[in-house]
Amino acid sequence: MSSPADRYAAARAASEHPQTLAFAARQRFELDPFQIDACYALESGRSVLVAAPTGAGKTIVGEFAIHLAMQTAGDKAFYTTPMKALSNQKFRELVDVYGPDEVGLLTGDTNINGNARIVVMTTEVLRNMLYAGSDALRGLRFVVMDEVHYLADRFRGPVWEEVILHLSPEVRLVSLSATVSNAEEFGDWLDTVRGDTDVIVSETRPVPLEQHVLVRDDLLPLFDERAGIATAAVNQELLRIRSFTGSRYDSNRRAQEYSSGRHAGRQMQRPSRGGRRPVRAANMPRVERMDRPEVVRLLERASLLPAIFFIFSRVGCDAAVQQVRRSGVRLTTPEERALIREIVDDRTRALQDEDLDVLGFWQWRDDLERGVAAHHAGMLPAFKEVVEELFQRKLVKAVFATETLALGINMPARTVVLEKMEKFNGEARVAITSGEYTQLTGRAGRRGIDVEGHAVVQWTEGMDPQAVAALASRRTYPLNSSFRPTYNMAVNLIDRFGRPRAREILESSFAQFQADRAVVGLARKVRAAEESLEGYQAAMQCEHGDFLEYAAMRREVSDLEKKNRRDAGGPRVAREKRMRKIQSLRNRMQRHGCHGCPDRESHARWAERYYSLKRDTDRIRRQIETRTGTVARTFDRVIDVLQVVGYLEGEGDALSLTDAGRTMRRIYGERDLLVAESLRQGLWRTLDAPSLAAMASCLVYEPRRDEQNMGERGLPRGAFRLAYDATMRLWAELDELEHEFSLPRTEPLAPGLAAAMHAWARGGSLDRVLIDADMAAGDFVRWAKQTIDLLDQLSIVAEDGDLARTARRALDGVRRGIVVYTAV
Repeated sequence: MSSPADRYAAARAASEHPQTLAFAARQRFELDPFQIDACYALESGRSVLVAAPTGAGKTIVGEFAIHLAMQTAGDKAFYTTPMKALSNQKFRELVDVYGPDEVGLLTGDTNINGNARIVVMTTEVLRNMLYAGSDALRGLRFVVMDEVHYLADRFRGPVWEEVILHLSPEVRLVSLSATVSNAEEFGDWLDTVRGDTDVIVSETRPVPLEQHVLVRDDLLPLFDERAGIATAAVNQELLRIRSFTGSRYDSNRRAQEYSSGRHAGRQMQRPSRGGRRPVRAANMPRVERMDRPEVVRLLERASLLPAIFFIFSRVGCDAAVQQVRRSGVRLTTPEERALIREIVDDRTRALQDEDLDVLGFWQWRDDLERGVAAHHAGMLPAFKEVVEELFQRKLVKAVFATETLALGINMPARTVVLEKMEKFNGEARVAITSGEYTQLTGRAGRRGIDVEGHAVVQWTEGMDPQAVAALASRRTYPLNSSFRPTYNMAVNLIDRFGRPRAREILESSFAQFQADRAVVGLARKVRAAEESLEGYQAAMQCEHGDFLEYAAMRREVSDLEKKNRRDAGGPRVAREKRMRKIQSLRNRMQRHGCHGCPDRESHARWAERYYSLKRDTDRIRRQIETRTGTVARTFDRVIDVLQVVGYLEGEGDALSLTDAGRTMRRIYGERDLLVAESLRQGLWRTLDAPSLAAMASCLVYEPRRDEQNMGERGLPRGAFRLAYDATMRLWAELDELEHEFSLPRTEPLAPGLAAAMHAWARGGSLDRVLIDADMAAGDFVRWAKQTIDLLDQLSIVAEDGDLARTARRALDGVRRGIVVYTAV
């Protein structure tokens, strides 16, 4: 029974925060303290930054902001996400709560009820609305920025800062982040630019996570539980296995227990008494890895399904499903199989039979009925949505996924399995970071279903248990800004605010905030060094003359002698010139008053310390100079380029947009200047709809590393080829201009998808197009949607009416079949 003090506190909270308590009463779970604190802050009119582990329930705070907005007629709430898949999922969830009339979805290629009071959207859509001054912003009271740590993403991160900087001051911001190590720093910046912002950090997972290593067919705890949680000592048995390189140990007794089912439900509690199992001699064969089907069966016997197996390659994910299928594993009951077939057939009803054949539908459905599936970016988005739904409904029991699944999609499992602790980053195989490990294993443990989640790392040759334990013990990673001014950003800022105010806004960015904070620390080092330098100068004070002057000559002699020794086989003229210089300096030193000082060598030692510290201090001062005002200086260089090409006119701070600059305001993307200039010069005027779609694909497509040198084989001929060559010449001119003004250079056009996009826009069949593109259906859909996004921009901004109409026809040609199909 609660105490009088507890009852008083509850009554006071009810009177001060009635909305929070009413909202909490409707939830399936009792809200955690961090959720309640965040809701209290929002109800009190403040913004919040919530940093908490994956699966902790951060989105509840965002949902409360929506609840608050719906209490006042005319108020709106926007929910932004970094990915269309997340937007789609959140849209479905909110429709279930508020009904289809109150909820909209805007993701660039999807526009559903955009004027609703609750709108789910990608962050780019909100940025574009802010720059366009959209009427939809009227009445906006709350913006939820889910997965706000995406701000660190090199390509898409700057958009988040643009939104945060440009939102109206009265809008309350709900920032939801993974656990980052500098949440307070990010919160301080939000407080600076947005006003009152509470920083709420939780390190607690709602479902505890047990960490294990699968060695052959034995699941061993990663940490020695007898040592206590505080010490996080590595299981000594794993260290003994590691010490026997190439050894293996006898786990027959454990294997028998698993096969008999006697171990299920308790197999991961702790090692046998004494903590040891027999380890065979070092000359025995190495530890063997279990095949994937065997691992699936082991987890099934131990009641540890559903499970997500993270495999860092798409090919590996598909191969894993094939392995499980060939082994005969079936994880579903007849009733579950019937329900799976019913759901799959309903969600894919709109797809044509010939497309289903190309997509491998029948085999995919059979795998789902077995309870296994792959999940990666190469899959058709609608197929991925079906996998997610079936997994959430506990019908699919084992999913083999790439790490993209870890990015916010609601697919919690009981167990997460990591087959390897390294992945290919596009250039080399690298170890996963502690942040990645936390994000991946964060999927383990379903709130309200599991008492605990389980992370299983499969033993590999050469594995270091200490390194794995270090990853598992560190929960945080830093959030660093990737913000940089773009041409589109520059013209929008100049148009809305003018140059002086635009510079102030950019100097308010998180990028500059972090740089300035670093400068504070560097300046502190400089001040401390200056005090030391004064002390060194006092210590080498000489009554016979200026010892610093004398020491400078000594250093110069020493440096010249070193050069001569290094250049012993070099040109004789240069060495003789240095020798003459050395002799001249020696003569001057002998005439100097300090040369005869009895304490000369003592003073010289202090002088060496002085010069060494001064060299380091000068280097720090240069760092300070480069960091101070870095964003604004880059902005000035962007402005210079825009003036040269005629997008801005005027002098100094009195700048305004030309007609070309006004066109640039509505062009978004990595190649914004190239697109705007191509339009202005009429380079695409002669293109038909399929050719314009192919050109748009060249501007958005990012080739794989193995495609970089494939050349331009197979490109459409005629007008397309002429326009392509002209656009490449224009790119080269702009590239040189950017280099001249010390700006990052833009990548050239990437024609790898042009032929396939041309064929698709002409009505080509899916199988032919995927063969031409040499890519998976999911990849083609992703690039086709980005092509659609650019064509949509062209249809709006092209001043040439014929080109605008061509863009709309190209849109219709690309926006068909699997490109537009979604299960939303």
